[in-house]
Amino acid sequence: MTERPARTLLPLAGAVAHTVGDSVALHIAETRLRALGCSVSRRPGTAPPGAPAGQIDLVRVPGGFRRTPLPGCALDWAGPVGVPMAGEHDVQAACGLAHLHGRSRGGPRFLGVDYASVCAGVLAAQAVTASVLALARGGPALDATVSAAQAALLAAGPHVAAATAPGQDPPRRGEPGAAPPFRASDGTRFEIETLDAEAWLAFWTDLGAAPSAIAAGWPHFQSRFATAVCPLPPELAAAAAAADLSGVRAAAHRAGVSIALLRTAADAEASASAWRWRLRPTGARGNPLPAPRAAAPLSGLRVVEATSRIQGPLAGLLLAMLGAEVVRIEPPGGDPMRGVPPMVGECSARFLALNRGKDAVEADLGTAAGRRTAQELAATAHVLLYNWPPGRARRFGLGPKDLAECAPGLVHVHADGWAGDAPGPGATATDYLVQAHGGVADLLAGPGEEPAPSLLTLTDVLGALLAAEGALAALLARARTGTGMHVRTALADAAGLLRRAGRGTAPEGRSGPAPAQDLAAMASAPEFAGAFDTVGGISCFRAPWTFAPAGDRPRDAPPAVAVPAGEVP
Repeated sequence: MTERPARTLLPLAGAVAHTVGDSVALHIAETRLRALGCSVSRRPGTAPPGAPAGQIDLVRVPGGFRRTPLPGCALDWAGPVGVPMAGEHDVQAACGLAHLHGRSRGGPRFLGVDYASVCAGVLAAQAVTASVLALARGGPALDATVSAAQAALLAAGPHVAAATAPGQDPPRRGEPGAAPPFRASDGTRFEIETLDAEAWLAFWTDLGAAPSAIAAGWPHFQSRFATAVCPLPPELAAAAAAADLSGVRAAAHRAGVSIALLRTAADAEASASAWRWRLRPTGARGNPLPAPRAAAPLSGLRVVEATSRIQGPLAGLLLAMLGAEVVRIEPPGGDPMRGVPPMVGECSARFLALNRGKDAVEADLGTAAGRRTAQELAATAHVLLYNWPPGRARRFGLGPKDLAECAPGLVHVHADGWAGDAPGPGATATDYLVQAHGGVADLLAGPGEEPAPSLLTLTDVLGALLAAEGALAALLARARTGTGMHVRTALADAAGLLRRAGRGTAPEGRSGPAPAQDLAAMASAPEFAGAFDTVGGISCFRAPWTFAPAGDRPRDAPPAVAVPAGEVP
């Protein structure tokens, strides 16, 4: 059963929305809005032509707003992509998801979940929340449009950027059965994770693998996040299969390698903590948030971001695309991901795809001077976003209590990994372990297939969307109460959301666009001109929503009813 915090911490409490349509994307948006406190009811009828996946209309907004029309959000399938799309199967085919999910198996494969639709639903709830936040800050009423195709391109985006970097050869395709997970002698299937070459060597040496196979496997294992392939020497799978599960666990423990068993979605759901908004006030009151400077919902706000890899940087990029100024805190010499090939000039194409448009300040948080720099920077911000392990913000002197005096109204956003649902103490929270432990791998399996995580980083991307959603929720709570906020989201939440969405509709027998085979060709096709920008010579996805002043759209709904300003029902 879903737990909810105190009603005072439901940022959309008092809001009322009417929806029309019937799609997974709309259902997810409705669920997310209800979790934020919005009352949602569905009107009879079919979705309007401009919103084939559904329409959301706010008819009551908290904060004393009597203007009409109020914000709304239209959900489209294709958006600016000029390829006919009528559902999830079409989106996965046209926008590269089927290509990337199948790359490790040698050919296109459709995800067993309605992934683009789930992401689009979260983005639609974000758009509504951002529009209410803009109103609360004295801005205009904004209508939004969200497209499932552009939601899919968020997941494909770093791969597209890499594919369009100058001088790139087509990526290597995997072979069936070449990638993890592994199988122990009792048949138990498991994933492992380490970011340390020495730990990788120690683990496989302990299991008796040949040094040549260990050395040959490490580069592919390390780069699988970027390439979506992981062709490992068969000797490694043989070494794992020769050990029982207790022996594998012992070897992992000795080497410092994390391990997660592949669980069914039902088992993962049964043991998971009840989902709840981890949103609480810091107790420190700040000055009112500034009014927007433009039609972008977060214009005039500043985000300080201390993140790495995918989840955190993508969350920060989404906030930037909503209009915020984003400044990254990076270690001396810059984020190491800046130097990961393929390169565009002096910057990694994948890094650029997730961090373009952000400023950066270098600070060594292991030193007092570096922590002081970070604290001074946070004092200038409205949001502090980080994806450190739990407890590290306090260790760096950047927790809510540490910053209460210099940044009393600050919104702290922790983009976490497990949030209490880890497979074991100290387990590294990375995408493939979360997919395995969280039951996502089970959902992805087609008829006759064994469950396996997708090498497309599904929970990293959806986790980034949830972190951005958390930032918007906390900012709206901050605007309504005047108090600083702390919100925590997790990759495990992304797995839980996919579990609750359930298995997707099987694509067999459906017609539609053929699966993309070449990401560079897809990005350069005229049909995708409205979905990509050229940045430094590579193709980077555009914002997944568009905002415009709310027009006089016909609405067969009651007029808006105001809630007194400052009151949170």
